[in-house]
Amino acid sequence: MTHSLMTEHQARVANAALDEESTRRWHLVVSLSGAHAYGFPSPDSDLDLKCIHVTPTAHLLRLEQRGSANAERLEVVDGVEVDYSSNELGPVLFGVLQGNGNYLERLLGAHTLRGSPELEAVRPLVRGVLSRRLHRHYRGFAHGQLREWEKTGFRSTKKLLYVLRTTLTGTHALLTGEVETDLTALMDRYGFSEAGELVSWKRRGERSELPEALSEHWRGQVERAFERLDSARENSVLPEDPQGAEALEAWLLELRRSRF
Repeated sequence: MTHSLMTEHQARVANAALDEESTRRWHLVVSLSGAHAYGFPSPDSDLDLKCIHVTPTAHLLRLEQRGSANAERLEVVDGVEVDYSSNELGPVLFGVLQGNGNYLERLLGAHTLRGSPELEAVRPLVRGVLSRRLHRHYRGFAHGQLREWEKTGFRSTKKLLYVLRTTLTGTHALLTGEVETDLTALMDRYGFSEAGELVSWKRRGERSELPEALSEHWRGQVERAFERLDSARENSVLPEDPQGAEALEAWLLELRRSRF
C-alpha cells in the first residue's frame, strides 16, 4: 500500500538509499512521511524518509557518541530528492512519553516502508502511553506552519495544507487514540471537505500558489481547525499523562540486551 504512493522510479531510489543506510545502522522502522503520506504529493515532491534506529549498547556507553543519536542525508538521486533522517530509539521513546507526534507517526502511522519484527511488539506499548500531551505538539507544530503560511502572503498551498493536516491529525489522535496522517482521510470527518480543492491545487506542484479569493476564504477558516483541535483535547479519550511507561522501558532494555 505505502509503496503504491510512489512511482516505480521513486521506489527504486528510496530502496537504494535505504539499503545503503542500513549498512550503517539497524532500523526499527522506516516510514514514508511528507506530502506522500499526507495525501497531497505533487510530481516534484521529495521523498521524506523518517526512521528510527537502534545504536549498539557498547556505542552508547562510549564517552564520545557522535553519530549515534541522529543521522541525516539530503541529496538528489536520479532526479529524485531524498530527505532521509533517523533518530535513536532511546530519545524517541522519551519523546513519545512527552507527546512528540513526529515520533508517534513513525511508530504508529500507516505508511511503513520497512519494519522490523520488533516494531509489532512495541506498537501496543506505544499506544498504551498515548496521552493528551500530544495536543501541545500538534498545536505548536500547526502554529509554526501558520506563521510560515503568513510569510508567503497566505498564498502557499503547501503551507496551508500542513496547517490543516497537523491540526486534524492531532484532533483524530486525541479523540480516537489512532494516528492518521492522510488529510484526505480526515477532512470529511472533521468538517473540512472543501479542503479537497486545496489538495487538487497542491498536486499541481510544490510551489503552487492559491488564487487571492481562495486564500482570503481560508484565512477565515483556519482558526476553526485550531478550535477543533482544542475541543478534541477537552473531549479526548486519552489520559492527561502517559500510563504504562514502565512496560515501555522494560521492552527497550530487553531489546538492547537481546539484540546488542
